[in-house]
Amino acid sequence: MKLTRFEDLDCWKEARQLTRQVYDAIGRNQSWQKDLRLCGQIQGAAVSVMANIADGFVRHSDKEFVQFLFVAMASAAEVQSHLYVAVDQEYLVPETFDSIYAQAGKTSRIISGLIKYLRRKTRQTK
Repeated sequence: MKLTRFEDLDCWKEARQLTRQVYDAIGRNQSWQKDLRLCGQIQGAAVSVMANIADGFVRHSDKEFVQFLFVAMASAAEVQSHLYVAVDQEYLVPETFDSIYAQAGKTSRIISGLIKYLRRKTRQTK
């Protein structure tokens, strides 16, 4: 089956779920909402995961797609790092931290699997 839309990619679906979780957690905590810098940073990083997957998908080569997927993985790690600040500032309870952190990790693992697949496919066509 050939994928024709980025919305069909499992990694993009998981990135969307990650973004939902981040926005939901911020929406539940007024103190966090007032920390505009951290809100902007973590929201931007979560959205960046989705956006880079989509952006890379429409590129004309697997090599370019892989580059964007690496950026998406880096953004997922950025979300995880910002979560530590949020939990340290008591914007998050540990259970919510764990849930969002795990979602970022799951998203990264799926992206990593896609990178490996694309690299293998590229080597086989040479």
